[in-house]
Amino acid sequence: MAAYVLGTGAPDQLALRVISAEGSSDWTYGAMRDQVARLASALVDQGLTPGDRVLMRIRNSAEFPLVYLAALWAGLVPVPASAGLTVPEITAIAAELRPAMVIRSGAVSIPDGPDCPILDYTALVGETAMAPLMGDPNRPAYIIYTSGTSGKPRGVIHAHRAVWARRMMWDGWYGLTPHDRVLHAGAFNWTYTLGTGLMDPWACGATALIPVEGTKASALPTLMVRYGATIFAAAPGVYRQMLREGPVTVPTLRHGLSAGEKLPDRIRAAFRASTGCAVHEALGMSECSTFISGSPAKPAAEGSSGRPQPGRHVAVLDSEGTPVARHTPGTLAIHRDDPGLMLGYLGAEDETAARYIGDWFVTGDTVEMAQDDSITYLGRDDDMMNAGGFRVSPLEVEAALARHPGIAEAAVVEHRVKADVTVIAAYYTGPVALLDDDLTAFTAANLARYKCPRIFTHIDALPKSGNGKINRKALRQ
Repeated sequence: MAAYVLGTGAPDQLALRVISAEGSSDWTYGAMRDQVARLASALVDQGLTPGDRVLMRIRNSAEFPLVYLAALWAGLVPVPASAGLTVPEITAIAAELRPAMVIRSGAVSIPDGPDCPILDYTALVGETAMAPLMGDPNRPAYIIYTSGTSGKPRGVIHAHRAVWARRMMWDGWYGLTPHDRVLHAGAFNWTYTLGTGLMDPWACGATALIPVEGTKASALPTLMVRYGATIFAAAPGVYRQMLREGPVTVPTLRHGLSAGEKLPDRIRAAFRASTGCAVHEALGMSECSTFISGSPAKPAAEGSSGRPQPGRHVAVLDSEGTPVARHTPGTLAIHRDDPGLMLGYLGAEDETAARYIGDWFVTGDTVEMAQDDSITYLGRDDDMMNAGGFRVSPLEVEAALARHPGIAEAAVVEHRVKADVTVIAAYYTGPVALLDDDLTAFTAANLARYKCPRIFTHIDALPKSGNGKINRKALRQ
């Protein structure tokens, strides 16, 4: 995967610019290939062997993709986890993952425990450059953690071949060319940023533009102009924040990309009115990245998320696994032979098997397919929440709230605060109502920021169904 990603660009061609108002940190393809090969050698010198898992605790900097690609180059399995995870969260992940090493750079939380060897990035000094360790494209390449429906984060194992499947997005979503400069506004650990913002531009021989960590949405138009961005990618919330600051004018921009959650039509129209550029949306998931999309060559039909990308094999199924008629709600499914589909969930063979009906991987997304193959997203089959493009299990947030000594029971749901804005709302029972500031501080110490509730409501009793389960529909109402 690493050799493929870095194999297209000429040695002196610009591959990466980590940008800010003060300037940029630039890497050519030649410099990246050399540094990745040396870092891979340094990892091997640490005693790591092919198949070992490497947990990455690195913020948005050039060090992130360098370590990620170096681990792949050496046949290791990198695990990029959100820099925003708290110590309890990353400790729980490490306990399941059992990494051979944790690589840290900057002030990022690290696992608490004696069984996790920690290595600082500065200690990775490779004296020589090693050749990439080639092998079976179906072997594990990397692991991404996502919220599981059980409330426990799940490690999603992807094969090296997953990067080849992403070629279907070049024309099916991006309209990507070697001459593009792609500016992605997300964090490196997110699969959306990692793929759309870094791996895909490099595999095509284009340039990746990544804002430094902490860059505000209001600063993005200026950065796009300064560095000549031709494609802009972000979650809908970033588009919303950027437009709130005023008109956006970027002469070099060809179009925008959106994924992570449904893009409101109002935001799409406002961006087009301001920039003259369309925003092409995509639908996907950590288990298969994006596979439904509109593109510059074939824009999505109004109200839809697009069509299956050329080369994808998808279906809309009923509960028995039978394809439904066109314009009939059903569950979106992906054929098990899709090269971008995960190998499985780490240490959860039963949960992996439960996601299949015959040859179909069931996504849990309710959709309708039109006569022209357009897919319209209707919602989730379960209670999973969406927080700024990240899937969040209510069970995970509720488990954290339950540890508060003043809370007897808690339940969380998505709550709509504006026509196109939702937040996580927490309802709890206990002897007395607690201060919102105290609950905010408590959740911030136990959950990544994007998982934290923004609204807290004390109630006498949680609504429950006849079998004792929390009635989330009643809470949402």
